[in-house]
Amino acid sequence: MPGERLTQQDRRQIAAGLRDGLTYAAIARGLGRPTSTVTREVMRNGGPGGYHADQAHRAGTRHARRRDTAPPTPAAAGAGLGGRDPRIVEEVAAHLTELLMQTGVPQMMAKVLATLFTTDSGSLTSAELVQRLHVSPASISKAVGYLEDIKIIKRERDPRRRAERYVIDDDLWVQALLASARTNTRIADASARGAQALGVTTPAGARLENMSRFLSRVSDDLVRSAEHWRQVYSTRPATETGVDPTAT
Repeated sequence: MPGERLTQQDRRQIAAGLRDGLTYAAIARGLGRPTSTVTREVMRNGGPGGYHADQAHRAGTRHARRRDTAPPTPAAAGAGLGGRDPRIVEEVAAHLTELLMQTGVPQMMAKVLATLFTTDSGSLTSAELVQRLHVSPASISKAVGYLEDIKIIKRERDPRRRAERYVIDDDLWVQALLASARTNTRIADASARGAQALGVTTPAGARLENMSRFLSRVSDDLVRSAEHWRQVYSTRPATETGVDPTAT
């Protein structure tokens, strides 16, 4: 069965498993399929909260028909994949998308991030994202706008063509960690002020004081870890290593 296309009954079993709160691995075991197959199927068709078996089967049938009757163009087959099997890249991206969604990243934004992460260049045009994700230009525009606003990706002009590329910074996780540290610092400061206002000897004041101390310590540790990473491991110039955890 592994390697065969999903049947309508398979998809109904996936939908039932999602309703019952089963993990992708548990659903895959019941089908006798790889977990990656179930993950990819669900993420292609609305995610865990929007998966509908009959609708997914119709979409899967159309996709299979197009794949059988029209060989992919070179751009669709391997753009940015470094000669890898597109199916392997798709599986890696689908799993990463699922994990990003579990952290609270909206579905389409998670798909764009995962696609950029699994592209060697770390950058794609809007048209390339539309082609890779099989979604509308409007969906891509909304997703990249959100990711730009929170400084996860940036926009660059492609000098070789009249198009803009969306680029994911290799320093993304350092930036995300520092943003978290800044948020923790603001919460710690507010908690300290609240503790003083309520009285540090009261239960509520003591609770706020403990939270303030904890978050302050965590923020300091995060910033030190980021500095250590940049100085020891990062290939970025040393002038870019300065960090201010209180900066907004």
